[in-house]
Amino acid sequence: MFNCKTKSDVLKAVKEYDISFIQFWFTDVLGRLKSFQITPSELDEGIDEGMGFDGSSIEGFARIHESDMIAKPDLTTFQMLPWRPAEKPVARMFCDILNPDGTPYDGDTRYALKRILKRAAKMGYNAYLGPELEYFYFSNSTNPEIIDRGGYFDGLPIDLGTDLRRETIFALQKMGIRVEYSHHEVAPSQHEIDLRYAEALKMADIVMTYRTAVKEIARQKGIYATFMPKPIFGQNGSGMHVHQSLFKGDENAFFDAKDKYHLSKVGKGYIAGILKHAREIVAVTNQWVNSYKRLVPGYEAPVYVSWARRNRSAMVRVPMYKPGKANATRIEFRAPDPACNPYLAFAVQIAAGLEGVTKKYPLADPIEQDIFEMDEHAREEAGISSLPGNLFEAIQEVSRSSLVREALGDHIFEKFIENKKREWDNFRIHVSKYEIDTYLALL
Repeated sequence: MFNCKTKSDVLKAVKEYDISFIQFWFTDVLGRLKSFQITPSELDEGIDEGMGFDGSSIEGFARIHESDMIAKPDLTTFQMLPWRPAEKPVARMFCDILNPDGTPYDGDTRYALKRILKRAAKMGYNAYLGPELEYFYFSNSTNPEIIDRGGYFDGLPIDLGTDLRRETIFALQKMGIRVEYSHHEVAPSQHEIDLRYAEALKMADIVMTYRTAVKEIARQKGIYATFMPKPIFGQNGSGMHVHQSLFKGDENAFFDAKDKYHLSKVGKGYIAGILKHAREIVAVTNQWVNSYKRLVPGYEAPVYVSWARRNRSAMVRVPMYKPGKANATRIEFRAPDPACNPYLAFAVQIAAGLEGVTKKYPLADPIEQDIFEMDEHAREEAGISSLPGNLFEAIQEVSRSSLVREALGDHIFEKFIENKKREWDNFRIHVSKYEIDTYLALL
């Protein structure tokens, strides 16, 4: 683990540990990791000036006639990659993407999150997030062949992912990433490693690292790890419940000891913002066609726009306050899945929450009964709406959203929607096995 802050810190670490290559990491608009690597001899200049690359082939980046981009490394993110050989090790740094003149590039998703966090800082807040990422281990990448038939919290000998999670946790810890616990999830071959909360930008970097570590360590053992939201029909999908809170200095802005829910006006406004804008932001937090195969009743995934404390059928949950744990007061947004772009997903959530705080949105009483058991009339009377039922509906909602456009910026907003429309068009013309099995012999 390194704690680099300056250029000299990085250069010293590279020399001392005989690092052979340094990978420059960044993401495209869809949240896919992009990287290139440089040798130590190029690092000095790479730190000072950044490294140029062609952005025209990166999804959501520049057009071909304006393709010159610069990747400028964030020195504080320097870490060695534990899954690479110990001899001649490899390190990485996350990068900010710049225009040739040194200004931030509008298509950089990390920059989009930075803008939202700057807005929060002007209001006096720091945003902290703690996501819970679920995923599956399969035998290969072509068929969802499970490696175990374990269920929630099952241990050995049923849980066959124990050693894989163990090695992954060791790798994350070597990179300075704090892990709280891990366990087998509800579905066969489904697993979870929970991360200690961190400041929002740092946490987005951690999520990208986490996903890479899970996949790489599984690959080395001949196993395929996937963050696909719903890979198996009839089983629970994988979510990314995002715990989040705002702090003013060392004090949790969500906590109020005198309130019956132990929630401050800030906390209530933040929840109200998430609820009000949920249908707009879900295209970003759940960005794939497959995401909406998870967001259906019956599999513990949130479908209905509501909040509660104990009720896990609600979309937003507020874990119960424990005496003396004021700083642990937080909300849990349960809709996102782990295949999103974490920079954009965090940006729109925080933007929605801040909107509720700024405009003092009122917060309705929590819904503590099982919403899945309520009929449509009962939900309507309770004022409970539904999330979009598919990617097309989500695209329609986000296309009209001034909040998401402002949060992402015009460039990312338009490129993202363009890509999602293309994905939906490709999906809707596809003839599935279900259609063949259902209709071919009948019609």
